[in-house]
Amino acid sequence: MDNILQLHEDLKNKTYKHGGYQQFKINDPKPRTIHKASVRDRLLHHAVYRIFYPLYDKTFVSDSFSCRNNKGTYKAINRFRKFGYIVSKNNTKTCWILKCDIKKFFASIDQEILINILEQRIFDKNIINLLQEIICSFKLGGLPLGNLTSQLFANVYLNELDQFVKHKLKVKYYIRYADDFVIFIQNNDSLDNLATAKISRRLILKINIFLWEKLKLQMHPDKVFIKRLKSGMDFLGWINFFDYRILRTKTKNRIIKRLNRDYNKEIFNSYLGLLKHGKSCRIKKNILNKYIWQN
Repeated sequence: MDNILQLHEDLKNKTYKHGGYQQFKINDPKPRTIHKASVRDRLLHHAVYRIFYPLYDKTFVSDSFSCRNNKGTYKAINRFRKFGYIVSKNNTKTCWILKCDIKKFFASIDQEILINILEQRIFDKNIINLLQEIICSFKLGGLPLGNLTSQLFANVYLNELDQFVKHKLKVKYYIRYADDFVIFIQNNDSLDNLATAKISRRLILKINIFLWEKLKLQMHPDKVFIKRLKSGMDFLGWINFFDYRILRTKTKNRIIKRLNRDYNKEIFNSYLGLLKHGKSCRIKKNILNKYIWQN
């Protein structure tokens, strides 16, 4: 309680200073470096998030799905399926999808640009100074993966991209989850492979220019794909087809490896929950046979 009261006094007197970070690494599944703030600072992060999330959430496009209430991964891939139905005209037309990924997104966020974006909706200088103290407390640049506020600030930052794609480029079928996004290219009877390639290149060029000039971000050159829906598009952990989805092979192998190493009921049930969202009868049968029916 004394610490909470002292935090209150520091905020009231405008003398609050953000502390340092504890660094550790995780595999999620790829290696990531997490920076964890002190309990005192995390308490403030939660307060900031609680106040500013409603302010900004109503400005986000409906097809931004990361770290938002009533959104999430599975609503994003269900939206993906819906767009596939629409653009392919119920699987009677070829449906092309452009998939892009932003290179080192959190580490590449420009703190000064982020603060300028926040100033467009927050006019109280004292509040801006407080948000600046939180943002600039991370001396490595970008945003730390461990802060709750980083989730909100990341969406505020990439909302600039969302608005550009939806309202400047007039893209109707667009989905973003964190720094991954897909664009469904609308088809017509005269749109052949060459025309699709031209449209895709034009979109990639315009988006790349916007990302760099406005946000100092770049698309990952090795993670830009243009594929037909019937060939399957890898998005948010699943290979998505017109009317079904299957797990990535790497994800299947990771499930088996994890269960072999550290089987318990909670982990097992969480994987069963994951598998129910796609076509996974074979792997579900295999793990049920190995971990339940034989015991």
